[in-house]
Order: sequence, then C-alpha cells, then structure tokens
Amino acid sequence: MRLLVLGGTGFVGGATVAEGVRRGWSVTVFNRGLHGATPEGVHRLRGDRTAPGGLAALAGGEWDVVVDTWDGAPRAARDAARALAGRVGAYVYVSSGSVYAPPVAPGVGEDAPVVGGEPDADDADYAHNKAGGERAVREVFGARALIARAGLILGPGEDIGRLPWWLGRIARGGDVLAPGPVDLPVQYVDVRDLAGWMLDRGAEGLGGTFNVVSRTGHATMGELLDACVAATGADARLRWTDPEPILAAGVVPWNDLPVWIPAGHEYRWLQERGVERAYAAGLTCRPVAETVADTWAWLRGVGTVPPRAGRPQRAPVGLAPDREAALLSATGATMD
Repeated sequence: MRLLVLGGTGFVGGATVAEGVRRGWSVTVFNRGLHGATPEGVHRLRGDRTAPGGLAALAGGEWDVVVDTWDGAPRAARDAARALAGRVGAYVYVSSGSVYAPPVAPGVGEDAPVVGGEPDADDADYAHNKAGGERAVREVFGARALIARAGLILGPGEDIGRLPWWLGRIARGGDVLAPGPVDLPVQYVDVRDLAGWMLDRGAEGLGGTFNVVSRTGHATMGELLDACVAATGADARLRWTDPEPILAAGVVPWNDLPVWIPAGHEYRWLQERGVERAYAAGLTCRPVAETVADTWAWLRGVGTVPPRAGRPQRAPVGLAPDREAALLSATGATMD
C-alpha cells in the first residue's frame, strides 16, 4: 500500500507514519520540513500548503491512502483535497469531537449538529477549523471521505501533556491529589489504536464519519492513576478527593487536573460519546496499563513533552504544586 500523510511529524501524524512503516507500506509525508524527523525509508515531500503553489510537490503522485491531520484554516484542507482528487484511493481526515455544537448531551453520536465551519474559511478556533475541514474534504470526496472524530488522544508522543503531567506528578512522589470518584469512567483512544484503525479502514475504502475513541469506562480514573504509580515505581500516595471541594476551589477539570471531568459537569460529554459505529467498524483499544507504561518509557527517553509541530503552543496543563498542597491540606483527603 502507498500511504501519504499530510503532516507526519506531530503526535497523530507521527504515529500514523510509524504504523505505515511497521506494516511495510510505502510511506510519503508532505510538510514544510521545519519540524521533526521521519523514520528511515520514508519519502519526504516539502511544501507549504498555505502558500500559493505550495502543493506543487504533490503533483503527479498517486497513493492508496491519504491521512490529513490538518487543524488550521479549512481552505487549506480544501485545497489539498482538490489537489489530490483522482489520484488517491481513500482520503482520511483526522477531526475531533470538538466539532459538536453546544450544548452537547452525553452519548452524542455522529449525526448530532456540529458548529458552522465553512470549507473556504480562514484560520479560526479549533472547533470551527475542524468542522470546516470536514466539509472541505466531503466537498471533494463525498461519501468516500473517512472522517475520524477522535476523542481524547493519549500515548507515546503526546504533545499536549495530559498523561505526561500525571506521570511526572506521580513520579515526584508524596501525597497526590487524586480527583474522585475513583471509579469515574474515562474515555480516550491510544494514538496507535487510532492510527491503526484509520489505516485499516482507509485500505478498505470505507467512508463516513466516526467517533474514534474507546467506550466510556474502558478505564477509570482509579485505573489510570494506579497505572501511573505502577509505571513510574514512585513512592506516591493517591489521596482521593470528592469533586465538590476541588471545584469549589476553582480547579478547572480537564486542564488543571488533566483527563478528569466529573459527573454532571457541562463538559462531561467529552468522556461519554457514542462509539457504536466505530466499534462496529473494527475499533479495538489496548489496556490502559499498556498506554501508560509506553508513554512513561517514551517520556523518559525524550525528557519533556515536545512542542506542537507547526502550530501555536497551548497553555500548559496541570495543577501548580502550591494549589495542590493547599487542597490536600484543606480537604484532608484520605489515601486509597
């Protein structure tokens, strides 16, 4: 199989390239050549898709599967799709559950309303960029377009730092504020499972839109943090704390305490999306302990979370040590 990845040096793109190489496919990446490296044997085409004539390097090429991770101006997704029309077998666009129009109910499925992104729009916020990118790709490829609306993505290479923050915090040891309840279900996808599913379905020529994320409760907060303790081997004591005092102290779920969104919160739907369609199309998700252990091994090797390739950096995630200490003291949290 001949695989083209538009991007290919960031988190999802890099995992997709690695999976293509692992399968023995012929892999090409297209990017500006300013960030990251590619595995040996991968062909690199250089170009800036936002510049006039920036897609010229793609001229004449033919591929079986294209994976596009673009999250900028939708018009750039449209232009790339148009440039490749007639020369690719399957076009996979990596989108996001962020496209759903608020208010979003738990269990949201793929047919729910999305925000109004336009296919020819300039750069906007993340949700509108992704929604416009979806429309741009469908405009060119119609029912053949495969739209992968990923959820929370974890695993080696993560460039936002949610799981790495927990691993780093627990590796420091001592009392750790663990946001409860311990059995709170979480929903995420390992980047390698996402990449494998996209390549499998792309090779089959499957089209359509899918929430590509694990079932809610594939793991719990307790299982996730216990796996962090086991992977790091740290002398950390998880102090499980009810959501109410944490929220009352102004702690922001998802950002201050990554991954965690308590029941009843307005963004709880981020951990409760409907995934029947993706599972029916062959999605499988590895155990949380494997994701955590492999992420820790990767993080120890690179030393720090890498910058996001080619895009503005997001605000750091994670609770400041002084705020954590104050909450531990105020709540008298009990050890699990």
